[in-house]
Amino acid sequence: MKLNRFFFPLLFFLLILSCGQSERDGRVKTVGKKTKSESSVRAEVVSDTALVAEEEFDLFLQKFSEQRSFQLNRVKFPINVTVPNTDDEGMAPIEETIGRYDWEMLDFTYDSTFLTRPYDQYYQVVRFWNDTAVVEIRGIDNGIYADYYFELIDKQWYLVTLYEASF
Repeated sequence: MKLNRFFFPLLFFLLILSCGQSERDGRVKTVGKKTKSESSVRAEVVSDTALVAEEEFDLFLQKFSEQRSFQLNRVKFPINVTVPNTDDEGMAPIEETIGRYDWEMLDFTYDSTFLTRPYDQYYQVVRFWNDTAVVEIRGIDNGIYADYYFELIDKQWYLVTLYEASF
C-alpha cells in the first residue's frame, strides 16, 4: 500500500512534467483542433509548395490579352525587340529596347474568322519547346509576320522578346 501512495503521485508528476516540456520546446503546434508536430507542419508546407503546378499557357495567354496590369507584370522589362527600321528603304530589321512606360498592349485573342476576313487575314500558331512557347502570327498575302517568345520562369509564363517583321 505504501508503494502505491508514492508510485501514483510520482507517475502523475512525471506525466505533467513531460507534457509541459514538449509544449515549451515548441515541438508541438496546434493547427485548428488538431495537434501536429513541427516536422509534419513543415512537410505539409513543402508538399503544398511542390504541388503548385506550372501555369497553363492557354489560360495565361487569355489573361495576358485581357488584363493590362497582368500583361505589364508578365513582360520582362526592359524588353529587347526586333522590328523593321522605318527609316530604311528596305525596312531592314533593327533591335530596340522597350521600357514599361512605352509598352503598347498586345492582344492574342484569335478565332478562325481572322483567316477568312476580307483584309488583314492571318493565322496564329503556338509552338512549344521545353520551357519556351512562341506565338507565331503569319499574314496571308499582306506582310504580317511576327514571333512572340515566352519563357516559363518559376512556373509562370513571361514574354521575354519579340520579332516583328511586318511591313
